[in-house]
Amino acid sequence: MSRIGRLSIPIPAGVKVSVSAGEVSVEGKRGKLQQEVAPNVEVRVADGQCLVARRDDSKLSKSMHGLYRRLIQNMVTGVNEGFSKVLLVNGVGYRAELKGKSLLLNLGFSNPVEYAVPEGITVGVEANNRIIVSSNDRQRLGQVCAEIRSLRPPEPYKGKGIRYEKEFVRRKIGKTGVK
Repeated sequence: MSRIGRLSIPIPAGVKVSVSAGEVSVEGKRGKLQQEVAPNVEVRVADGQCLVARRDDSKLSKSMHGLYRRLIQNMVTGVNEGFSKVLLVNGVGYRAELKGKSLLLNLGFSNPVEYAVPEGITVGVEANNRIIVSSNDRQRLGQVCAEIRSLRPPEPYKGKGIRYEKEFVRRKIGKTGVK
């Protein structure tokens, strides 16, 4: 049995979980999220807890068991507390600023890069080089952060670019002069 899948999901006060026709819906103070559930996984809500069980012991059911338990756990946490990630902009002249519903990034290109922030994502900028991205949907948050980071990934020689706050960039030694 899956070590992750067999654990129950505690539902905090103020969060409502409903299951209907292959879909789980979670509603809380930070919004509402929905997730379709595969037919070989069964979701039940009872006594302030959500339980995920598999219908048979096939390999597909076993792999889906822990996956859907974790997806539902992320939904419950997201509508209750939310998720956030911090991106750092490193480099001389590199900076970020918020302009309406878009993020304006100066990344060493000839023109600034404008990134349109999608619905449901909140972006904040501190000190021109620290971007705080938050959302109640963990998957969309990770996708948006990956898209922002891909505009100028950190390079290994000087460390210039956009990186996650706790990401370690392995530095390389540059060329040395011949004597």
